[in-house]
Amino acid sequence: MEKIYLDHAATTPMHPYVIQEMTTMMQETFGNPSSIHGFGRIAHEKLETARQLIADSLQVNDHEIIFNSGGTEGDNTAILETAFSRKKDGNHLITTAIEHPAVLNTMKYLETQGFEVTYLPVDEKGNISLTDFDEALSDETILVSIMFGNNEIGNLMPIKEIGERLREHPAYFHTDAVQAYGNQTIHPRELGVDLLSISAHKINGPKGVGFLYKKDGINIPSLLLGGEQEEKRRAGTENLAGIWGMAQAVKLLTAEEREARSEKYAGFQELILNTLEKEGISYQVNGDLNNKLPHVLNLRLPGVANDLLLMKLDLNGIAISTGSACTAGNIEPSHVLEAMYGEETPILKESIRISFGYGNTKEEVQRFLDVLIQSI
Repeated sequence: MEKIYLDHAATTPMHPYVIQEMTTMMQETFGNPSSIHGFGRIAHEKLETARQLIADSLQVNDHEIIFNSGGTEGDNTAILETAFSRKKDGNHLITTAIEHPAVLNTMKYLETQGFEVTYLPVDEKGNISLTDFDEALSDETILVSIMFGNNEIGNLMPIKEIGERLREHPAYFHTDAVQAYGNQTIHPRELGVDLLSISAHKINGPKGVGFLYKKDGINIPSLLLGGEQEEKRRAGTENLAGIWGMAQAVKLLTAEEREARSEKYAGFQELILNTLEKEGISYQVNGDLNNKLPHVLNLRLPGVANDLLLMKLDLNGIAISTGSACTAGNIEPSHVLEAMYGEETPILKESIRISFGYGNTKEEVQRFLDVLIQSI
């Protein structure tokens, strides 16, 4: 049976080049980057080469990159350490109702610690209102954390506009860019972003590694206590092979490659929607087709139970999802769709997420469509 993977928003397969580079690194460079002998110096040189490559992709300084275990740690570090270290300046934080659980659950924890959090609502297309943001921003606001692109519906958030509003405000600006980094051009300085989280496994790199961009002048303590790695900003011996693999995945994401992927995924999306229309199958796009990541397509299929549909597709070797992989196995409905449509709508149990990535072909998408139509 041909297996087709259309769940790249959950995780991506590692690129063969990344695997090759990581294998060589594990075989030849095992020294601790903090050691002062020759083995350590070689490892340290590789570590800093990777840091520079990643910094160049964002057009920032290399020492503004802090290596960590991924998006969740980056989000937690940015949010928790900003909140606790700046509590004397205010106790208000702003986020959105459709953030990743790594942000939402961290915010909920801070509410138990005496902080006030504003969760900006979204409209039925999944977009926030800048008017709502302006009304929420106050002298007590110490942090704004808004994702770059949503992992369930693909909507892009108005990061540049928010960054402009915060240039004269003391609040720090953090964005979870985990889902967007692989296909969007992101330059934090131009956007007014102070803190930015990335995870390697969403860009065809390894799992368990990522980085936090921290702008010069933004002073927050380390979330982890221990050694003095990462200039005392993140304790723990660096995962050199993983970091090297992440850097190689970043190296593959040239401007030309990003553009080619975007065009390819837009073609897949068009094929799916046109085919459904041609076959007379009713559907609804969840999200804003004019303001979204190119690789994520969230659809409602009225009258079709999404859990049964996923099982049918899985039995045919096709992988899609109903939402965030971080809530897999959870019977709770999508908090993103709830924020858009309310808690009682049947849309919650009739929606699926299709997400494209490295290796997908037009033939695979057509095979998916054949099985989907037959299943419906």
